[in-house]
Order: sequence, then structure tokens, then C-alpha cells
Amino acid sequence: MARSKTSSAWLNEHVHDHWVQRAKAEGYRARAAFKLLEIDEKDRLLRPGEVVVDLGAAPGSWSQVAAAKVGAKGKVFALDLLDIEPLPGVRFLQGDFREEAVLTELEQRLEGAKVGVVLSDMAPNTSGMASIDQPRMMYLVELALDFARQHLKPDGAFLVKCFQGEGYPEYLKAMRDTFATVATRKPKASRDRSVEIYLLGKGLKR
Repeated sequence: MARSKTSSAWLNEHVHDHWVQRAKAEGYRARAAFKLLEIDEKDRLLRPGEVVVDLGAAPGSWSQVAAAKVGAKGKVFALDLLDIEPLPGVRFLQGDFREEAVLTELEQRLEGAKVGVVLSDMAPNTSGMASIDQPRMMYLVELALDFARQHLKPDGAFLVKCFQGEGYPEYLKAMRDTFATVATRKPKASRDRSVEIYLLGKGLKR
């Protein structure tokens, strides 16, 4: 089947993308690694010995970064609906985060450990229709926020990808109600036209 002009343009852009080429050169599984690296450089989230949970981990670039930063004394728990190739220092669980049984399994693997950082780069399979994609995205980020509330240690941090659109202002308010500080981040490796933005919450309010 012949590619459409749109898909061909995307493929051409992807192949020649600076961040894609850099990821290949530096051994990262995806360009998204540089989003986390930039945010971590600014906000110092990933410290040696930290416990990290990476939601929506596939293909694994954020887990790669996290495992390198927390070192042998840290722990990285990764979850995704899609399988990923094994990564050193990463404990991976394949499953749908929306399902209670999968969440329970993840919690059991934590063995009661309080989490220092919850990362969520989750996103739904997009249809291109905001009226469909936005509610799906908001549901995922609400689940991630609920997980962070339950499992972060008091001085922990929550970094979550959001789509700006319907429900986003309310979600931002929920973040501000939950964390002592909330900041927005738009890393250089995010495509300019993308509606994605990252919210960073630090320090649970009690």
C-alpha cells in the first residue's frame, strides 16, 4: 500500500530529526530520553538510591535514563501495555495501568517502598480527533496522579505528560491541590507543534 503524503512527510521528518539521530548515536531507545534528561538537569529529580516508577515506559528510554541516574542502590519499576526489551536495573511489568489487577501487581512489586519519583509519559493511541483523544489522555493522567498521591514519599516528585485542551485547567488545579509546588516544562526535544506539556509536582501537601 502506498504511503499517504502525510505519513511520508512524518517519516521523512522522523528520520532526519536531530533528536532521533542523537538518540541513536548515544544509545537511547527513543528521542524522549532527552526530554527527561533536560528536565532532570533543571530540577534534579533522579538521585542515587532513589525508587522510581515509570508509567508508560515503552520503548524504555525514560527507564534507561532513570536507571543510570539512580544507580545500583536505586530501583526502577517500569510499566507499559507494550512489551519492552530488558534493561539493566529496570524491573518491568507488562500490563494495562487502567486495570485493577495490573495496579495491584505493581504495588506488590514495590513491597511497601515509598517512591521518590513517579514518571508518567503515558498517552493513548491517538485518533487525531481531540474530542476522542483528550478525554482518554485526561483519564490516564488522573490515574497517574492518584497513584502518585498514594505511593510518593512526602518530599517526592511527580512528572506527568499532559495534552493541553479540555480538562487540562482542572487537572492543573488538582496538581496544585496535591503538591507544594507545581511547574510546567516544555523540553526542547518536544516537537513545537505538539500539544504535550509536562507538569512537575514536588512535595505532597498533607
